[in-house]
Amino acid sequence: MSASMNVAVLIGRLTKDVDLRTTPNGTTVGTFTLAVDRTTKDQNGNRQADFIKCAVWNNKYSKMAENLATYAHKGSLIGVQGRIQTRNYEDKDGKRVYVTEVRVDRFDLLDTRQAANDYQQGQYNGQQARDNYQQGNQPQGNYQAPQAANFGSQGQFAEPAGQSNTIDVSNDDLPF
Repeated sequence: MSASMNVAVLIGRLTKDVDLRTTPNGTTVGTFTLAVDRTTKDQNGNRQADFIKCAVWNNKYSKMAENLATYAHKGSLIGVQGRIQTRNYEDKDGKRVYVTEVRVDRFDLLDTRQAANDYQQGQYNGQQARDNYQQGNQPQGNYQAPQAANFGSQGQFAEPAGQSNTIDVSNDDLPF
């Protein structure tokens, strides 16, 4: 039995905008580098990062490469899921070039556009971005949910005529 597993899950920031290209057969591919912070710091107390090359492809079912290029920009925090792949090609000088990258199968945008812009301009404040995001999900003004016609004035279901609000259950009726 031959078992294998090749799964990559990363969260990081785009180091520059996604570079879109079209192959000779018309398929669009987006390439980018993701800066992923390490959990440890160096001897000077500075946080280190790994810079990981990634590729996302359009296919007949989705336009993932175009969507990522449209909605994510330099500094955007994204999560990617995919697999590590290696490939090689001959460059224009005839030299063999080997590439290891993450082939992205799925991505999630984890920042608001404003937070990504702030990060790019060096004004990023993670707490402020979370606060702005949460405020954006709150209803504006004095919002009250509409009440259905069968609700009483205190938010309880109106009793059908001739029925009582209590249920007669003895201890023998309980399964425990």
